[in-house]
Amino acid sequence: MKGFSVLLIAAAALLAPQVQANADLAKKYNCLACHATDKKLVGPAYQDVASKYKGQADAAQVLAAKVKAGGKGVWGPVPMPPNNVPDEDIKTLVAWVLAGGK
Repeated sequence: MKGFSVLLIAAAALLAPQVQANADLAKKYNCLACHATDKKLVGPAYQDVASKYKGQADAAQVLAAKVKAGGKGVWGPVPMPPNNVPDEDIKTLVAWVLAGGK
């Protein structure tokens, strides 16, 4: 049991910088001006996005396209503008959003 606890702590330590890096990307590209992890701002909460797309096989591709091209009507009348974010960063951000911003 002690070994399992050590393994969990080590895994958390390895993942913590990645979670922070993804939050930093969201800040860098101004995603947090309209979105939050746990509450609706201008756009939906990341937790709500994760719930809506949970189990959808093409969710990452759909959301990546929305980040790149923008979108409207899915979450209300306020459109999301297109974002000039490199594809690799979009993949990272979308994976983080689909995990509920965690």
